[in-house]
Amino acid sequence: MKKTLTVIALLVALPIIALADKPATKSATLTIKATIDAIDHEARSITFRDKDGNYETIYAGPEVKRFDELKVGDKVTFRYTASVVVKVAKPGEPLAAASTESPAIVRETGEKPGATITQQHTSTVLVKAIDLKVPAVTVETEDGHTVSHQVENKDLLKGIKAGDHVQITFTEALMISVQ
Repeated sequence: MKKTLTVIALLVALPIIALADKPATKSATLTIKATIDAIDHEARSITFRDKDGNYETIYAGPEVKRFDELKVGDKVTFRYTASVVVKVAKPGEPLAAASTESPAIVRETGEKPGATITQQHTSTVLVKAIDLKVPAVTVETEDGHTVSHQVENKDLLKGIKAGDHVQITFTEALMISVQ
């Protein structure tokens, strides 16, 4: 799981890695609106239907405290935000230890259920190689795996070289509100 999070964060981070002298940040938000189409109280599952008629069923674990207040026909908005902060460490600069915070959950106290869930992951990768012809970068993750990724613009790799350590902090948040 930790490797997957590092790879996801790296994929999001690559377009901003060129700002090597100072930390760089990039974020994106995705909003999905859906209607509750069915609820299975025994299985704690909820089936959602979006405006295009697509269905998705999710499991609502015990952390969903107000599950019994949900009703078929409720309109639900999911807002997912991810941000990445990338910093190329200078030689000899201390590196932050890898960490993954436990998810923080803030529950709504209003008339309808809702919550915001946030989590942050920090890891450092070692640049193993840069191929400006592709362009691509090969890195070694903290758990020793080597992964290569294409970069959309080779100019983004300027100032980065094999042997550089890149610290990646990936923060994600999901806000769920019921109308």
